[in-house]
Amino acid sequence: MTILPVPTYLVPASALDAFSGAPSGKLTAQLIRSEDDSAFDLLDTFDEDLRQRGMCLLQVGAQLILWTSDGAMIAQSDVASPARFVADLPSGAVRETLGFVPALRSLVPLGQGRWSTAHIAVVDEEEKTQARAKFHVLTTETGQGVAIAQLQSLRGYDKAFDQLQNDLVSAGGVPLADAHPLEALFPDHQPYVAKPELCLAHDATAFETANAIIGAYLPVARRNEQGVIDDIDVEYLHDYRIALRKIRSVTSLFKGVYSEKQTEKLKLRFSNLMAPTGRLRDLDVYLLERDFFFDLLPKSLHGGLERMFEMFAAERAEALRKLSKHLKSKSYEAEITKLIHLFDTPKKLHTGPAADEPAHDFASALIWKRYRKICKIAAGIDDQTEDEEVHELRIQCKKLRYLMEFFQPAFPKKEFKSLIKPLKKLQDNLGLFNDYSVQQESLKDFLDGLGAGDHVGNMQLAQSVGALIAVLHQRQLDERQKVVESFTAFNSPETQTTFRDLFHGGEG
Repeated sequence: MTILPVPTYLVPASALDAFSGAPSGKLTAQLIRSEDDSAFDLLDTFDEDLRQRGMCLLQVGAQLILWTSDGAMIAQSDVASPARFVADLPSGAVRETLGFVPALRSLVPLGQGRWSTAHIAVVDEEEKTQARAKFHVLTTETGQGVAIAQLQSLRGYDKAFDQLQNDLVSAGGVPLADAHPLEALFPDHQPYVAKPELCLAHDATAFETANAIIGAYLPVARRNEQGVIDDIDVEYLHDYRIALRKIRSVTSLFKGVYSEKQTEKLKLRFSNLMAPTGRLRDLDVYLLERDFFFDLLPKSLHGGLERMFEMFAAERAEALRKLSKHLKSKSYEAEITKLIHLFDTPKKLHTGPAADEPAHDFASALIWKRYRKICKIAAGIDDQTEDEEVHELRIQCKKLRYLMEFFQPAFPKKEFKSLIKPLKKLQDNLGLFNDYSVQQESLKDFLDGLGAGDHVGNMQLAQSVGALIAVLHQRQLDERQKVVESFTAFNSPETQTTFRDLFHGGEG
């Protein structure tokens, strides 16, 4: 599929009337507005992936209209309203263009309004058209308006086209690649950022840094609450948990920054926030990997898996109900509000002996210590190593990654990036190893928990799940070897030197 881009601008809607009858050089611009308008939803993924790629997606009734970063407009009709998953869209140009969106990523309405069209024809004294523009006019309920203008040149009339383009720019138009309708229509909208960028002063203390990190991630958790409650996309819960996990890691990794009593109290409070989310996330992971599990087994064993996933889906509905009730409760609202206030005005936090240490020095010592610990554990991993040792390596790598992400602004960007990439690869392998291990244990517990009734059905379940456990065990063994290979790549002589130079003053 080839979609040819055309010059496309974002123009204030209020500027359109100024074109009507206005001179454009020696020519005249004629504006014609459509009499009909329709409701629109501006759609994106939960993390606004389309906006970040310079794309804008509208649903107008049963039609999807997509603008790409280079100004190409792609339309697709006969789409169910509201559109939710890209993978569920009928075959068409929009679905094909959005092929990069994961199958289970939901499209979310970020704003609504009314959509209409208008046309401008630039004509000469003989009413002959020399240039055209089509406007998709978007207006919100609050009166904010913007138009996406697509210009069309006509053969032999380049000057008229250039004049129209200049007129649009003079009226406040900017190339669509440099602006986005979301920002113009909903100026109060706050883009979702899963990893807030921390601006640390060069002389920041460890205490100030810890407070800044926790203060930045608490709003990230809050931003995901409604998405969890509305069950729009499983990534809302995933990001909610990651934000809380990073917050909790600060209280455990930043030793000595808070007093011992304060540290234990914070750990408990954040753990209590995290606890109600665990089972729903476990079930989400199983349901996300449904096709993967079916692909692992022959069709003759699919019947037991079908029953297992039906049971998981029923349990998930109940787990979601409980978590939604918790997130909407007055006690939850009071607790998380108190925590946000505590880190916005941290005068009530009790400091520890390391609170006033310079953040750079404090980070260097923590990262170096964690790196050396990882090297020691990884050096002893082979085919015979107990699973617990591999799991410990995974935990230590996660802690190192968090520390490096937290303190990244305090160190040279290029060198830092060279360390993060191989660490992430190692973590990916360790994550799969852990997943296979956890899934085996969880599936065994699932079988142990089956009731005495439906003997035939339980036998079918046991056959399928038993075979699945055997396959997962073999994959876990295969992944262990990849862990050894990834660690070798991560701990190359170049990486060792960079760690030593950045975090240990170049000393061995």
